[in-house]
Amino acid sequence: MSTSVDFWDYLGTRHEQLLTDAYQHASAVFQCMVVATVLGVLIGVLTYRSGWAGNVATTVTSTVLTVPSLAMIGLLIPVVGLGVAPTVVALTLYGLLPIVRNAIVGLRGVDPTLVDAAKGIGMSRAARLFRVELPIAWPPILTGIRVSTQMLMGIAAIAAYASGPGLGNVIFRGIGSLGSRNALNQVLAGTLGIVVLALLFDAAYVLIGRLTIPRGIRV
Repeated sequence: MSTSVDFWDYLGTRHEQLLTDAYQHASAVFQCMVVATVLGVLIGVLTYRSGWAGNVATTVTSTVLTVPSLAMIGLLIPVVGLGVAPTVVALTLYGLLPIVRNAIVGLRGVDPTLVDAAKGIGMSRAARLFRVELPIAWPPILTGIRVSTQMLMGIAAIAAYASGPGLGNVIFRGIGSLGSRNALNQVLAGTLGIVVLALLFDAAYVLIGRLTIPRGIRV
């Protein structure tokens, strides 16, 4: 009971700093997801027509996920320094695989007869891509974005190792002061904050899906 009271007291006295950390965490993930989405869809567009190119793109991006996040950030520190830079690079790289894979799958799943029909009425290749193929492939691409975001929410906490922004700093402070009164409160507050942010982002993606995906092609 006292632990519960202490936790709510901790939130009450530290809420401004926690909100700042939560905003920085969400901002870092959002910005990296924008970059990862642009790069991932571009890679998908460039490789989906070729079987070997698509396999190479998927293999390379999946290989990134085999590198432990702490090791990845540690390797980036000598190259780009501490702070925001290693966080942005690491999160962007980790966010690519689900988007690349789903973009390739989605684009390859477009009915060829629709593409041929668009070609028959005089659409250019670029017009077919942007007006026919990408809109039809958008549902799986959005699913990839959702999966990437959920992954990056947790991985972003490791960025505190490189003095990065976000709720990971709260968790690391708690771990670093184990045995003190607020150690558990800090770890719990940082963890719950990340969970809440992940749920809010996912709810936003559900709304985006309802607004951008025609009812006839919703999964």
